[in-house]
Amino acid sequence: MDAAPAPGALPRHAGYAVEDELRARLGGAVRIAGLDEVGRGAWAGPVVVCAAVADGSAPPELPGRGGRPVRLTDSKLLTAAHREAFAEILPGWLAGHAIGAASPEEIDEAGMTAALRRAAVRALEALPAPPGLVLLDGAHDFLGAPWKVRTEIKADQRSVTVAAASVLAKVHRDRLMADLDAAHPGYGFADSAGYPSPVHQAALEERGPTPHHRLSWSYLDDLPRWRHLKRHRDPLAGEGQLTLM
Repeated sequence: MDAAPAPGALPRHAGYAVEDELRARLGGAVRIAGLDEVGRGAWAGPVVVCAAVADGSAPPELPGRGGRPVRLTDSKLLTAAHREAFAEILPGWLAGHAIGAASPEEIDEAGMTAALRRAAVRALEALPAPPGLVLLDGAHDFLGAPWKVRTEIKADQRSVTVAAASVLAKVHRDRLMADLDAAHPGYGFADSAGYPSPVHQAALEERGPTPHHRLSWSYLDDLPRWRHLKRHRDPLAGEGQLTLM
């Protein structure tokens, strides 16, 4: 048996502690969907949200070195190979899961918070059954009413449902960006997933943005040849109103 974590320390793998606490507070069984997003800080590609619901059974494990299992946790703490392996088995273990996305155009038109909410709602509405509670990783509730939401910092390391959502969202988006790399070689999408790597920045300076880039973002301010493509939201005109610089 693993030793218990030190007081105040995060566990080395996700469990049901957060879900159990929430159900105890609510006084009974409630269907909890863990929610996590990926792609918020990228310069290209969509923002992706996964909603995942577990049935209370023990989460799957992978064989690790020295006979020690690799256990489910935040996708950023797993190797790419382990993320891919978990992504293959998690759908069969979960009681339900779904992916939602918001495009770069939606991010430009509505802003990141609204785009995250659109992606999250799409994921939640695609679940086999609606959840009674949504568990969000982090401190910011970008979902809001009519969904009943609980935010939890580091939930992707503490909650099996959020950890599963984290892995599935990450793998889904990485595969999508790898497909975009084939269509737009030279930007390093397969390696950087649309984040600002040196290869990505050099390609932007030389070739300009692709149709998959977010054109309202400040990186264009540093690209004189392409600055005219910058898009701006008018804060007084309401969601969806854009102008070109």
